[in-house]
Amino acid sequence: MTPIRSLFLALLLLFSGTAIAQNPKNYYIEEPKTFVGGLIGGLNFTQVDGDSYKGYHNIGFNTGVVVYTQLVPGISASLEILFSQKGARSNGSQLSNGGVTVITKQNIKLNYAEIPVQINFFDKKRNHFGAGLSYAQLINSKEEIVGNNTAIKYDPDQYPFKKMDINMILSGQVHVYKGFFAGIRFQYSMLSIRDKVDLEYGRAQQFNNVFAVRLMYLFY
Repeated sequence: MTPIRSLFLALLLLFSGTAIAQNPKNYYIEEPKTFVGGLIGGLNFTQVDGDSYKGYHNIGFNTGVVVYTQLVPGISASLEILFSQKGARSNGSQLSNGGVTVITKQNIKLNYAEIPVQINFFDKKRNHFGAGLSYAQLINSKEEIVGNNTAIKYDPDQYPFKKMDINMILSGQVHVYKGFFAGIRFQYSMLSIRDKVDLEYGRAQQFNNVFAVRLMYLFY
């Protein structure tokens, strides 16, 4: 190889190394994504605080989509769009508030379209916990009450559930494998979901009380 060719090859290698150092994104170095989307599937364990029963005996679906965007390293905002089933289910017989009727069944079914927004804090293994608020719009509702072994006519127009439910949220997600996360969430209504109630079968104000167990997959 002639000296001129040797010098040309050395300059070419030097230039290539400088270009890689100055412009790494063109050389297969992964950059953080602005948005990361995913799918959510899980179950709600719910009760309505203010009805005649206590306990998370009602089970419903919690499913939808989520998107994360990084604010600063280790902190991201998230937005979800969910179909979320809430409500309450009786677990035995008990006397009504007036002490006259034996309630053998009091079931409440509430279906919501829900949009939670959270701030999430990540560790190095992608585990994260978050806090925030959600807005839920009631799709439909159903209530069934049986007392003294007789179905009680409970007029939904006379004692309606509100169309809007605003919740505070606390959640935690554990990174399981690749894009999979297992999580648990607690949320509670900040405003009553119903103000007008037959006081024989509950309190004047009622609130959704929810624990959710969910599996999430993020498309990294």
